[in-house]
Amino acid sequence: SYWRSVFNCAPVSLLPCIIGSIQEKLLIYSTAEGPETLKFRLSGFPRKHNEGRIEVFYKGEWGTICDDDFSLANAHVLCRQLGFVSATGWTHSAKYGKGTGKIWLDNVQCSGSERSVSVCKSRGWGNSDCTHDEDAGVICKDERLLGYVDSNVIEVDENKVEEVRLRPVFTIATKRMPVTEGVVEVKNKDGWAQICDNGWTPKNSHVVCGMMGFPHEKKVNKNFYKLYAERQKNHFLVHSVACLGTEVHLAACPLEFNYGNATESCPGGMPAVVSCVPGPLYAQSTAMRKKLKMPSTIRLKGGAKYGEGRVEVLKGSEWGTICDDRWNLLSASVVCRELGFGSAKEALTGARMGQGLGPIHMNEVQCTGHERSLWNCRYKNITAEDCKHTEDASVRCNVPYMGYEKTVRILGGRTRYEGRVEVLYTETNGTLRWGLICGEGWGTEEAMVVCRQLGLGYANHGLQETWYWDSSNVTEMVMSGVKCTGDEMSLSQCQHHRTVSCQKAAARFSAGVICSETASDLVLNAPLVQQTTYIEDRPLHMLYCAAEEDCLSKSAAKANWPYGHRRLLRFSSQIHNIGRADFRPKAGRHSWVWHACHGHYHSMDIFTHYDLMSANGTKVAEGHKASFCLEDTDCDEGVSKRYECANFGEQGITVGCWDLYRHDIDCQWIDITDVKPGNYILQVVINPNYEVAESDFTNNAMKCNCKYDGHRIWVHNCHIGDAFSEEAEKKFEKYPGQLNNQIS
Repeated sequence: SYWRSVFNCAPVSLLPCIIGSIQEKLLIYSTAEGPETLKFRLSGFPRKHNEGRIEVFYKGEWGTICDDDFSLANAHVLCRQLGFVSATGWTHSAKYGKGTGKIWLDNVQCSGSERSVSVCKSRGWGNSDCTHDEDAGVICKDERLLGYVDSNVIEVDENKVEEVRLRPVFTIATKRMPVTEGVVEVKNKDGWAQICDNGWTPKNSHVVCGMMGFPHEKKVNKNFYKLYAERQKNHFLVHSVACLGTEVHLAACPLEFNYGNATESCPGGMPAVVSCVPGPLYAQSTAMRKKLKMPSTIRLKGGAKYGEGRVEVLKGSEWGTICDDRWNLLSASVVCRELGFGSAKEALTGARMGQGLGPIHMNEVQCTGHERSLWNCRYKNITAEDCKHTEDASVRCNVPYMGYEKTVRILGGRTRYEGRVEVLYTETNGTLRWGLICGEGWGTEEAMVVCRQLGLGYANHGLQETWYWDSSNVTEMVMSGVKCTGDEMSLSQCQHHRTVSCQKAAARFSAGVICSETASDLVLNAPLVQQTTYIEDRPLHMLYCAAEEDCLSKSAAKANWPYGHRRLLRFSSQIHNIGRADFRPKAGRHSWVWHACHGHYHSMDIFTHYDLMSANGTKVAEGHKASFCLEDTDCDEGVSKRYECANFGEQGITVGCWDLYRHDIDCQWIDITDVKPGNYILQVVINPNYEVAESDFTNNAMKCNCKYDGHRIWVHNCHIGDAFSEEAEKKFEKYPGQLNNQIS
């Protein structure tokens, strides 16, 4: 009843309401009228959910903060109080519009580490010489602190625990990652302390395991821990916990705190101990990994880290998304645990992890939190007018701490998102040192692993040669021949030479990376390919320009020019950017190539492969798009074009826009002059060499079934490469198609 009065919540909405109140302490100030609760919110227009005019609720009234002496350090403190991890910027002069009411704070000066803006230097509450023309705003990093819901008004309470950990006590367990068993410890203002295990339940353990990144709990052998506890001096901060088991954080459970002599408040003196079952990705033995299989009917797409992404579910044989209506932490936690992670850190709405494709399978999902699968939750089937992909739901899950970021670093860059890569290695005498990676063969997939390992998002570029400032005096190459698939959790899981072999051993030829918080995501409009495919017999005298650009098969060179013709399989190619960053060519303007034939600059050598293959995966017709000019042909409603090829303009594809190459444009074809009648697979692959960063490369390939009788062609079943289940894809083609454009 106390919590309901604090948050004015109905019983049904109590949990998500309370969850928004953890991580930071409630700021309580003694005044003549009694305790004072501070609240914070973002306001103004136009703005995104993580930016805006900063407003403070004090003494029963909302007010603003003046921009005098404002700094990024102030913004860091305020963003954390708003539930975000940090600030990326701040604004002055009422950028988000003028506020109303009081200007509560002026000349605020924080160091950046303060827990509350109230303890920063200022002129004091309500003492200001500003007008609302000087209202300050903040831009926060789009990542929530642990446990925060996506609420715009944040208030938090004092006695809540800030952090929870499992402290292993077995010597061997302390060296193993992840830590799956140990004494539960909570952190408050006085440091780390234990919880009395009297009345401790499996539901409490379930919540703790979820916070640690594990889907389930298991029984603990308490005998060893009793002996351990007798030899330790324990400080019990909490003497009673009563979780329902659906909470995403221990602080959301009813807790009774100790006051006075804490060591005597737990009869028997036994600290709570928890043991967790890791998900398939984090199982410590191969046998356990085989036993714990990933689910086949749910997946996460488009996330930069493990355990985050757009939620997609398999219905029938087709993958689809979930509409964000009523999407909350309870449902998100069911998803996270089903996938082998812990409880949810965030339930994200508004396609925050990019937009999906195809159908939207579920709407108004309502889970109790106890379900083993999302399909066991209540939900509504979707209708065409209900939802759009701009409303796709996504999650950020708690994942086990693995310590991977301690074995690699990037240094020498202009920001923390770029630099040359240095890895921790063990010398023959056992000494740990930092060393360089040979840049030969280093590319986007390898950079993806480093950026993920360091929690820096997506890989913009993998650099084979770096001019970054040598700030560490590390000069020795200790790793070479690194080859990653891009899915590994750390570089140590990638293939590499047993002994270092590097032709260019100078430090400037070491591997480097440029990481980015967001990335583009290109997909081809598959139905349009199916609708527009046809055959044209084109006279050779009309193909000189195309031949110059290498758009015909090799046999064209032996033809009797300008007599005769080539048979072309033509279709339209509409490529959408559904990601969260513009798609820009890797090469700068200085290296673009002018093509007089077509009258524009080409910014990428290979942007798309077009291939016709036999059922066994052999390429039978050569037809890659040799060069490309990238521009916005058209955009979604409310999105403006930014790129055009004309007049040496900037090239790229804006988020929410698409580049259309019509079927009647030069080189928009496959030369099938030498192809015999039969059944084939038409395949189109965008960005085949991973030259430009994307949040998802699995949707870059599109395939269709083709039947060619020597005169006409029938194209059917066109789909994006990851749109169907594995079983459906196996039926589609007996052998996997070529993705690398190499002739078999």
